[in-house]
Amino acid sequence: MKTSYCYWICAALVASPATAQDVQLRFSASIYGTPGYIDVPSAEMFPDGQLQLSSSFRDNTQFYALSFQISPRLLGTFRYAIARGFDNNGQGDRFDRSFDVKYLLATETDYLPDIAVGLQDFGGTGIYSSEYLVASKHFLDERLVLSGGLGWGRLGTHNGFSNPLSALSASFSNRDLSVKPVEEAGKLSTGDWFSGDAAFFAAASYRINDRLRVALEYSSDAYVNETDRTGFEYNSPINAALSYGFKNGAELSVYALHGSEIGFMASLPINPTKPKFTSGIEDAPPALLPRRTTAALSWDTGSVQTKNSALFTALKNQGIALEGISIEGATATVRIGNGRYPAQAQALGRTARVLANNLPEDITTFRIESTANGVPTSRTTLRRADLEALEYDLDGSWRTFARAKIEDAPRTQAASISGTYPKFNWRVNPYLEPALFDPDNPVRADFGIQLAASVIPAQGLVLSGAIRQPLTGNLDESTRTSNSALPHVRTDSAEYAKQSDLEIKHLTAEYFFRPGRNLFGRVTAGYLETMYGGLSTELLWKPVNSPLALGAEMNYAKKRDYDQLFGFQDYDIVTGHASAYYDFGGGYLGQVDVGRYLAGDYGATFSLDREFDNGFSVGAFFTLTDVSFDDFGEGSFDKGIRINIPIDWLTGTATKGGYGTTIRPVLRDGGARLEIRNRLYGVVRGTQTNELEDRWGKFWR
Repeated sequence: MKTSYCYWICAALVASPATAQDVQLRFSASIYGTPGYIDVPSAEMFPDGQLQLSSSFRDNTQFYALSFQISPRLLGTFRYAIARGFDNNGQGDRFDRSFDVKYLLATETDYLPDIAVGLQDFGGTGIYSSEYLVASKHFLDERLVLSGGLGWGRLGTHNGFSNPLSALSASFSNRDLSVKPVEEAGKLSTGDWFSGDAAFFAAASYRINDRLRVALEYSSDAYVNETDRTGFEYNSPINAALSYGFKNGAELSVYALHGSEIGFMASLPINPTKPKFTSGIEDAPPALLPRRTTAALSWDTGSVQTKNSALFTALKNQGIALEGISIEGATATVRIGNGRYPAQAQALGRTARVLANNLPEDITTFRIESTANGVPTSRTTLRRADLEALEYDLDGSWRTFARAKIEDAPRTQAASISGTYPKFNWRVNPYLEPALFDPDNPVRADFGIQLAASVIPAQGLVLSGAIRQPLTGNLDESTRTSNSALPHVRTDSAEYAKQSDLEIKHLTAEYFFRPGRNLFGRVTAGYLETMYGGLSTELLWKPVNSPLALGAEMNYAKKRDYDQLFGFQDYDIVTGHASAYYDFGGGYLGQVDVGRYLAGDYGATFSLDREFDNGFSVGAFFTLTDVSFDDFGEGSFDKGIRINIPIDWLTGTATKGGYGTTIRPVLRDGGARLEIRNRLYGVVRGTQTNELEDRWGKFWR
């Protein structure tokens, strides 16, 4: 318990600085990780897009929570709780995973408060299940916050009274407050929502200064389960807390709970829109030279189509590979590979300036074809005169975008640069592979060394592999055995950590191609991921200027041996999905996948991601198949949260790649898909109009 708490404190103290507004302690988290006081919530919301990490502990109980402000009015929370002595008459521990959602019904005005409604632990075992309606109002330049509300479930257990909603329907009158077995977790008990006795709660907080805050609350939670199961002593409905805020927005609190216990809380806000290095620390781009300077250059079509040309070298110095170039009259068409910049708009901007500085003055139009894995994905046409006119314009980025023409890259391409292929790349780096919040341990992870290499012998063909050597960790210490009624397509994943040493993470041949206008294709063969090898094929329809994309994938998968080397087990299956992707704008991306999964079940996966202009993304998904909740087992259906943090968000350097992880309450066999590298939508969309527009602010960087 102490180790976990120290981890959160250290994370808070070393986090990047926040602005003065962030340290005003207005957005403090309750022990459950949502905006509030100690036990009870407020109607406040975190700043839009903010991630909030929080941890709290008291005697025998720990909470770890991740909250995300999905939109200005909608908040989601995932929580992992460790309740010592909760099961088996005090002899067993309960590891509980739960989700919350909160919606802001009305925003505060001069005379009216914020009003919010929330569901707490609406899909778990019911230990912390409650619903509430709460109002909050700010006074004294927002230093004082008063809140009051009506709660059900846990928040209706102290001084409860008959549910006022019973006047609408008798179904609201009664509620089963018993805790579900772990095996039944995940089912939505919609019939219990806002039912049973209700009770009032109230709270106040006062910010003494920019660092100190005090809170006092009257809680309507009587801790019935804890009193019955763990001997928790409930003496008073009054709780109090004292909080201290750091310059980086982190907060530490000590609280007194129901007159019987002292606890501690730590929270850390992470704002995806505010990277540590907001301006980037890459080298400055080349300034545009006057045309009279480029007119004196020694240049001819033949020399520029070689790897020895000044143009090739100048682009290479910017981290951009010139793969082809053709000249037709006053138009130059070039094909580039961007190996450095996370924002393709930045690669386009640097390419355009290099072209203007190295091509004769009579070339007035640049057509730049972006590629992904050697395949052209889009063409951006820019006029040289626009570059010259807008380089130092205060609104030059967006005016440049308005004058650019973005279209599908035609199948007839710029003449290839001789000697472009083969390409070889390799790297050795440390890796961290976590398994977060599994049913028996909040944090499991392995740390080791990885060697990755790739060869591109021809356009569109990629041969790649990665091997790992674990050095330390506890992924192999899991004692959980699979009790799945389905084929064990994922539930024996711990065996791959236990029975392997040197690991082949993947070893594949990939071929990317363009079968037609707005169409993209992929074929992948080999050792596809940790647990499966086989053959994967995919076709994607993605118009360059459309928010909609449609795809189809078909796979033959065979289960690998536990040692993660070259052998296979007996299990094999054909899977496939039809997919629809839609960019709703504002950074919201939706996806639906319908088809057959690894265990042979049929169903659909629904996903929603919020992606910020810097590439930081947070998303959630759930899968429903023809497998019953009982056969699926603990968790009832597959669901989870995924986070991707770009390297340049952390370091400020112009570097592609990032760190991504998926948090699942429990990993089961139903709804399981292959983890295919380089699925086409992710490969293609970064070079197309919606993504280019979102990150066009990098064009002149």
